[in-house]
Amino acid sequence: MKAGACVAGALALPGCRHPAPEPPPRREGPFIARLKYGSQHARQFGDLRMPAGDGPHPIAMVIHGGFWLATYELSLMDGLCDALQAQGIATWNVEYRGMGHEGGGWPGTLLDVAAAADFLRALGMMQPLDLSRVVTLGHSAGGHLGLWLAARRRIRTGILANPNPLAIAHVVALAPLADLRAASKAGYTVVEKFLGGSPKDVPNRYADASPAEHLPLGVRQVVLHGTDDRIVALDLSRAYVAAAAAQGDDATLVTLDGLGHFEPIDPTSTAWPAVLDAVQPVAR
Repeated sequence: MKAGACVAGALALPGCRHPAPEPPPRREGPFIARLKYGSQHARQFGDLRMPAGDGPHPIAMVIHGGFWLATYELSLMDGLCDALQAQGIATWNVEYRGMGHEGGGWPGTLLDVAAAADFLRALGMMQPLDLSRVVTLGHSAGGHLGLWLAARRRIRTGILANPNPLAIAHVVALAPLADLRAASKAGYTVVEKFLGGSPKDVPNRYADASPAEHLPLGVRQVVLHGTDDRIVALDLSRAYVAAAAAQGDDATLVTLDGLGHFEPIDPTSTAWPAVLDAVQPVAR
Protein backbone atom coordinates (compact mmCIF):
# COMPACT_ATOMS: atom_id res chain seq x y z
CA MET A 1 0.00 0.00 0.00
CA LYS A 2 1.25 3.44 -0.84
CA ALA A 3 1.09 6.26 1.65
CA GLY A 4 -1.50 8.85 0.72
CA ALA A 5 -0.56 12.39 -0.19
CA CYS A 6 -0.41 14.99 2.59
CA VAL A 7 -3.65 16.91 2.78
CA ALA A 8 -3.89 20.68 2.93
CA GLY A 9 -6.51 22.65 4.81
CA ALA A 10 -7.00 24.62 8.00
CA LEU A 11 -8.62 22.97 10.99
CA ALA A 12 -8.12 24.58 14.41
CA LEU A 13 -7.68 21.95 17.11
CA PRO A 14 -7.92 22.34 20.89
CA GLY A 15 -4.46 22.65 22.38
CA CYS A 16 -2.64 23.10 19.05
CA ARG A 17 -0.18 25.96 18.81
CA HIS A 18 -0.75 26.33 15.09
CA PRO A 19 -3.34 25.42 12.43
CA ALA A 20 -3.35 21.79 11.34
CA PRO A 21 -4.49 20.42 7.98
CA GLU A 22 -7.79 18.62 7.75
CA PRO A 23 -7.69 14.83 7.50
CA PRO A 24 -9.10 13.06 4.45
CA PRO A 25 -12.61 11.63 4.21
CA ARG A 26 -13.20 8.16 5.57
CA ARG A 27 -11.82 5.30 3.48
CA GLU A 28 -12.75 1.65 3.57
CA GLY A 29 -10.40 -1.24 4.29
CA PRO A 30 -6.81 -1.22 5.50
CA PHE A 31 -4.68 1.67 4.30
CA ILE A 32 -1.75 3.91 5.17
CA ALA A 33 -1.97 7.70 4.83
CA ARG A 34 0.68 10.31 5.53
CA LEU A 35 -0.93 13.37 7.14
CA LYS A 36 0.33 16.68 8.42
CA TYR A 37 -0.73 17.61 11.94
CA GLY A 38 0.99 21.00 11.76
CA SER A 39 2.08 23.56 9.23
CA GLN A 40 5.14 25.18 10.82
CA HIS A 41 7.75 22.58 9.91
CA ALA A 42 8.19 19.70 7.47
CA ARG A 43 8.58 17.23 10.35
CA GLN A 44 5.07 17.85 11.67
CA PHE A 45 3.42 14.80 10.13
CA GLY A 46 2.48 11.24 10.90
CA ASP A 47 1.55 7.98 9.20
CA LEU A 48 -1.94 6.67 9.96
CA ARG A 49 -2.42 2.95 9.45
CA MET A 50 -6.00 1.73 9.55
CA PRO A 51 -6.73 -2.01 9.89
CA ALA A 52 -9.44 -4.02 8.19
CA GLY A 53 -12.92 -4.08 9.69
CA ASP A 54 -15.63 -1.58 10.52
CA GLY A 55 -14.22 -0.47 13.86
CA PRO A 56 -14.19 1.65 15.86
CA HIS A 57 -10.58 0.62 16.26
CA PRO A 58 -8.26 1.16 19.22
CA ILE A 59 -5.28 3.28 18.27
CA ALA A 60 -1.63 3.23 19.25
CA MET A 61 0.19 6.53 18.99
CA VAL A 62 3.70 5.37 18.13
CA ILE A 63 6.69 7.58 18.92
CA HIS A 64 10.22 6.77 17.78
CA GLY A 65 13.32 7.40 19.84
CA GLY A 66 16.84 8.58 19.13
CA PHE A 67 17.62 10.84 22.11
CA TRP A 68 15.38 13.57 20.64
CA LEU A 69 17.89 14.07 17.81
CA ALA A 70 17.05 15.17 14.27
CA THR A 71 18.98 12.28 12.73
CA TYR A 72 16.37 9.65 13.71
CA GLU A 73 13.04 9.20 11.92
CA LEU A 74 9.65 7.52 12.28
CA SER A 75 10.66 4.81 9.79
CA LEU A 76 12.32 3.07 12.76
CA MET A 77 8.83 2.06 13.84
CA ASP A 78 7.36 0.98 10.47
CA GLY A 79 7.68 -2.77 11.08
CA LEU A 80 6.10 -2.49 14.51
CA CYS A 81 3.21 -0.43 13.08
CA ASP A 82 2.60 -2.94 10.28
CA ALA A 83 2.45 -5.75 12.85
CA LEU A 84 -0.07 -3.87 15.01
CA GLN A 85 -2.21 -3.02 11.96
CA ALA A 86 -2.37 -6.74 11.19
CA GLN A 87 -3.66 -7.28 14.75
CA GLY A 88 -6.58 -4.90 14.21
CA ILE A 89 -4.99 -1.91 15.98
CA ALA A 90 -4.79 1.41 14.18
CA THR A 91 -1.47 3.23 14.52
CA TRP A 92 -0.51 6.90 14.35
CA ASN A 93 3.26 6.88 13.86
CA VAL A 94 4.35 10.46 14.45
CA GLU A 95 7.33 12.50 13.35
CA TYR A 96 8.46 15.59 15.25
CA ARG A 97 11.17 18.21 15.36
CA GLY A 98 14.30 16.98 17.06
CA MET A 99 17.47 18.68 18.17
CA GLY A 100 19.10 19.88 14.99
CA HIS A 101 15.84 21.12 13.46
CA GLU A 102 14.71 24.71 13.83
CA GLY A 103 12.58 24.79 16.98
CA GLY A 104 13.53 21.27 18.05
CA GLY A 105 14.41 20.34 21.61
CA TRP A 106 12.82 22.45 24.32
CA PRO A 107 9.96 23.19 23.86
CA GLY A 108 9.29 22.39 20.19
CA THR A 109 9.69 18.61 20.43
CA LEU A 110 7.17 18.44 23.26
CA LEU A 111 4.74 20.81 21.55
CA ASP A 112 4.91 18.74 18.38
CA VAL A 113 4.00 15.43 20.03
CA ALA A 114 1.25 17.20 21.97
CA ALA A 115 -0.21 18.60 18.74
CA ALA A 116 0.10 15.17 17.09
CA ALA A 117 -1.83 13.59 19.96
CA ASP A 118 -4.58 16.20 19.90
CA PHE A 119 -4.86 15.77 16.11
CA LEU A 120 -6.33 12.34 16.83
CA ARG A 121 -9.58 14.17 17.64
CA ALA A 122 -9.76 15.33 14.04
CA LEU A 123 -8.81 11.90 12.74
CA GLY A 124 -11.54 10.38 14.89
CA MET A 125 -14.14 12.52 13.13
CA MET A 126 -13.11 11.08 9.77
CA GLN A 127 -12.01 7.52 10.55
CA PRO A 128 -13.54 4.77 12.76
CA LEU A 129 -11.22 5.30 15.72
CA ASP A 130 -12.12 4.70 19.36
CA LEU A 131 -10.54 7.64 21.17
CA SER A 132 -11.38 6.08 24.53
CA ARG A 133 -8.77 3.43 23.71
CA VAL A 134 -5.63 5.42 22.92
CA VAL A 135 -2.31 3.87 23.94
CA THR A 136 1.01 5.63 23.56
CA LEU A 137 3.75 3.29 22.44
CA GLY A 138 7.16 4.93 22.55
CA HIS A 139 10.73 3.71 22.39
CA SER A 140 13.70 5.24 24.24
CA ALA A 141 13.27 9.03 24.02
CA GLY A 142 9.91 8.25 22.42
CA GLY A 143 9.06 6.30 25.57
CA HIS A 144 9.69 9.47 27.53
CA LEU A 145 7.42 11.39 25.16
CA GLY A 146 4.65 8.79 25.41
CA LEU A 147 4.71 8.90 29.22
CA TRP A 148 4.80 12.68 29.09
CA LEU A 149 1.62 12.76 26.97
CA ALA A 150 -0.15 10.93 29.78
CA ALA A 151 1.31 13.38 32.31
CA ARG A 152 0.74 16.70 30.54
CA ARG A 153 -2.77 17.22 31.91
CA ARG A 154 -1.03 17.99 35.21
CA ILE A 155 0.86 20.95 33.75
CA ARG A 156 -1.17 24.02 34.71
CA THR A 157 1.00 26.94 33.64
CA GLY A 158 3.68 27.78 31.12
CA ILE A 159 4.21 27.06 27.43
CA LEU A 160 3.39 23.34 27.73
CA ALA A 161 0.09 23.83 29.55
CA ASN A 162 -3.10 22.74 27.81
CA PRO A 163 -6.50 22.83 29.54
CA ASN A 164 -7.94 20.06 27.38
CA PRO A 165 -5.32 17.53 26.23
CA LEU A 166 -6.33 14.28 24.58
CA ALA A 167 -6.86 11.62 27.23
CA ILE A 168 -4.43 8.70 27.15
CA ALA A 169 -5.92 5.40 28.34
CA HIS A 170 -2.76 3.32 28.54
CA VAL A 171 1.00 3.74 28.15
CA VAL A 172 3.54 1.23 26.85
CA ALA A 173 7.10 2.52 27.16
CA LEU A 174 10.03 0.61 25.67
CA ALA A 175 13.36 1.37 27.40
CA PRO A 176 12.25 4.93 28.19
CA LEU A 177 14.05 7.88 29.74
CA ALA A 178 11.20 8.36 32.16
CA ASP A 179 12.97 10.43 34.82
CA LEU A 180 14.94 13.23 33.20
CA ARG A 181 16.39 14.49 36.46
CA ALA A 182 17.72 11.03 37.33
CA ALA A 183 19.01 10.54 33.77
CA SER A 184 20.91 13.82 33.94
CA LYS A 185 22.42 12.83 37.29
CA ALA A 186 23.40 9.46 35.79
CA GLY A 187 25.45 11.18 33.09
CA TYR A 188 23.05 11.35 30.14
CA THR A 189 24.26 14.75 28.96
CA VAL A 190 21.83 14.64 26.04
CA VAL A 191 19.06 15.40 28.55
CA GLU A 192 20.73 18.70 29.41
CA LYS A 193 21.04 19.50 25.70
CA PHE A 194 17.36 18.67 25.23
CA LEU A 195 16.18 20.92 28.07
CA GLY A 196 18.83 23.62 27.70
CA GLY A 197 20.61 23.08 30.99
CA SER A 198 21.03 21.01 34.13
CA PRO A 199 18.31 20.51 36.75
CA LYS A 200 19.96 23.32 38.72
CA ASP A 201 20.01 25.63 35.69
CA VAL A 202 16.42 25.09 34.45
CA PRO A 203 14.50 23.34 37.24
CA ASN A 204 11.10 24.37 35.88
CA ARG A 205 11.80 22.66 32.57
CA TYR A 206 12.61 19.39 34.34
CA ALA A 207 9.48 19.79 36.45
CA ASP A 208 7.31 20.17 33.34
CA ALA A 209 9.02 17.80 30.91
CA SER A 210 9.83 14.77 33.08
CA PRO A 211 7.04 12.19 33.60
CA ALA A 212 8.53 11.25 36.97
CA GLU A 213 7.81 14.75 38.24
CA HIS A 214 4.06 14.28 37.62
CA LEU A 215 3.40 10.99 39.39
CA PRO A 216 0.87 9.57 39.83
CA LEU A 217 -0.16 9.70 36.17
CA GLY A 218 -3.44 7.92 36.84
CA VAL A 219 -3.20 5.59 33.83
CA ARG A 220 -1.96 2.05 33.34
CA GLN A 221 1.75 1.99 32.50
CA VAL A 222 3.78 -0.96 31.23
CA VAL A 223 7.53 -0.42 30.90
CA LEU A 224 9.53 -3.02 28.96
CA HIS A 225 13.32 -3.02 29.15
CA GLY A 226 16.03 -5.43 28.02
CA THR A 227 18.43 -6.69 30.65
CA ASP A 228 21.34 -6.23 28.19
CA ASP A 229 20.42 -2.71 27.13
CA ARG A 230 23.66 -0.74 26.79
CA ILE A 231 22.05 2.51 25.64
CA VAL A 232 19.45 3.24 28.35
CA ALA A 233 20.15 1.69 31.75
CA LEU A 234 17.59 -0.78 33.07
CA ASP A 235 18.03 0.74 36.54
CA LEU A 236 16.35 3.94 35.34
CA SER A 237 13.20 1.99 34.47
CA ARG A 238 13.33 0.01 37.70
CA ALA A 239 13.46 3.22 39.75
CA TYR A 240 10.71 4.91 37.75
CA VAL A 241 8.27 2.00 37.97
CA ALA A 242 8.94 1.64 41.70
CA ALA A 243 8.23 5.34 42.19
CA ALA A 244 5.05 5.18 40.10
CA ALA A 245 3.76 2.17 42.03
CA ALA A 246 4.59 3.84 45.34
CA GLN A 247 2.45 6.81 44.25
CA GLY A 248 -0.49 4.50 43.56
CA ASP A 249 -0.16 4.08 39.79
CA ASP A 250 -0.89 0.79 38.06
CA ALA A 251 2.67 0.41 36.78
CA THR A 252 4.52 -2.74 35.76
CA LEU A 253 8.10 -3.39 34.67
CA VAL A 254 8.63 -6.25 32.22
CA THR A 255 12.30 -7.22 31.93
CA LEU A 256 13.35 -8.82 28.67
CA ASP A 257 16.08 -11.32 29.54
CA GLY A 258 19.18 -11.16 27.38
CA LEU A 259 17.82 -8.47 25.07
CA GLY A 260 19.21 -5.06 24.23
CA HIS A 261 17.85 -1.69 23.26
CA PHE A 262 16.34 -2.26 19.84
CA GLU A 263 14.74 -5.72 20.03
CA PRO A 264 11.49 -4.36 21.55
CA ILE A 265 10.68 -2.45 18.34
CA ASP A 266 11.37 -5.47 16.11
CA PRO A 267 8.25 -7.61 15.58
CA THR A 268 10.46 -10.54 14.49
CA SER A 269 12.37 -10.59 17.79
CA THR A 270 11.67 -12.65 20.88
CA ALA A 271 10.58 -9.42 22.60
CA TRP A 272 7.53 -8.97 20.37
CA PRO A 273 5.06 -11.24 22.24
CA ALA A 274 5.67 -9.23 25.43
CA VAL A 275 5.23 -5.94 23.57
CA LEU A 276 2.01 -7.12 21.94
CA ASP A 277 0.73 -8.41 25.28
CA ALA A 278 1.38 -4.97 26.81
CA VAL A 279 -0.56 -3.22 24.03
CA GLN A 280 -3.45 -5.69 23.88
CA PRO A 281 -5.57 -4.25 26.74
CA VAL A 282 -6.66 -1.40 24.47
CA ALA A 283 -7.80 -3.92 21.86
CA ARG A 284 -10.21 -5.69 24.18
